Amino acid sequence: MTQPRTVLVIGGGAAGNAVTILLRRAGLSVDLIEAKDDWNATAGSGITLQGNALRVLRELGVWERIEASGYAFGSVGITAPDGTVLHVQDDLRSGGDDLPATVGMQRPRLQQILIDAVRASGASVRLGTRAESLDQDADGVDVRFTDGTEGRYDLVVAADGLSSATRAAIGITAKPEPTGMAIWRVAAPRPAGVVRTDVAYGGPAYIAGYCPTSEDTIYAYVVEANRDRASIPPETYAAEMRRLASAYGGFWPEITAHITDPAKVNYTWFDRMLVEGSWHRGRVVLAGDAAHCCPPTLAQGAALSLEDALVLAGMLTTSATWDDALFQAYYERRIRRVRPVVEASVQIGRWQLDGVRDADVPGLMGRTMAMLRELP
Repeated sequence: MTQPRTVLVIGGGAAGNAVTILLRRAGLSVDLIEAKDDWNATAGSGITLQGNALRVLRELGVWERIEASGYAFGSVGITAPDGTVLHVQDDLRSGGDDLPATVGMQRPRLQQILIDAVRASGASVRLGTRAESLDQDADGVDVRFTDGTEGRYDLVVAADGLSSATRAAIGITAKPEPTGMAIWRVAAPRPAGVVRTDVAYGGPAYIAGYCPTSEDTIYAYVVEANRDRASIPPETYAAEMRRLASAYGGFWPEITAHITDPAKVNYTWFDRMLVEGSWHRGRVVLAGDAAHCCPPTLAQGAALSLEDALVLAGMLTTSATWDDALFQAYYERRIRRVRPVVEASVQIGRWQLDGVRDADVPGLMGRTMAMLRELP
């Protein structure tokens, strides 16, 4: 009997979890290692999932749980800083007409759903474990792990995120670069009238917005120019976010009243990165944030990672030969889609930084989302 091909997935985020589920479904032997002991099961506040992300989650078999756990909506409101609604735009259903345009949900809930699906797939999972060394030859990769064990694999999928150690280990020198913006995020109770994402441009911050994540919760965010993190003591995070948010009207006073615990406020710089030329070296291939990242101005970070997993798994499970040509084809297929999203996400932020008042933000967003309606 032919032995199944063996794959090591490094990283248990959106891309790593998704590719594991899909490869296991096709009968491959998959080991997944994750550096965090808790599998990042509690990290983050909220996430906005556009239709193209929902399309992949449906393929993973978790759509019903996503639908039950999140909050679906189909429009975005543009408001003045005082809360006055200036315009409401219907969102494009980038996942197709049979899926909502957008679902907001709590990020820990999404991660737990994916964790459960990985566990159910029968993959071998080791937490608190990293790859210490990779030694390749023409047929596979010998891996030594930080727990002292070793293994040999036909392929290694590096889905270990923005600061991927695997990317650096295989000689890819691309690194994330700050765009000049930073975001404050917090989870809060949902005001009864919040039924979609509303975004205010201007005021003391560049952008202030919120997204419903369940019947009872939202996540709220305020975007400003990035500051030296060392200059902001973590114990002041709630006060800093309240200071920025307090200038906004509408639902913001109700939201701001709940920004009290600094441990629940997240402060993150916007970064940009795109690995050009190829996303592999030999039998090690990148996916998700290890290959690309963009600021969340289009809410496409997780969606692109999920799409990477879908495309890569599809190519691996339908190809008799795993070689440079296959991995280069994966790159060529994905780069045509990822590059415009990264560039558009960065451009929207740059317009805000530069104070360009006549920028065609709706047009750029519409063109980009229309492209994403096509299959990845």
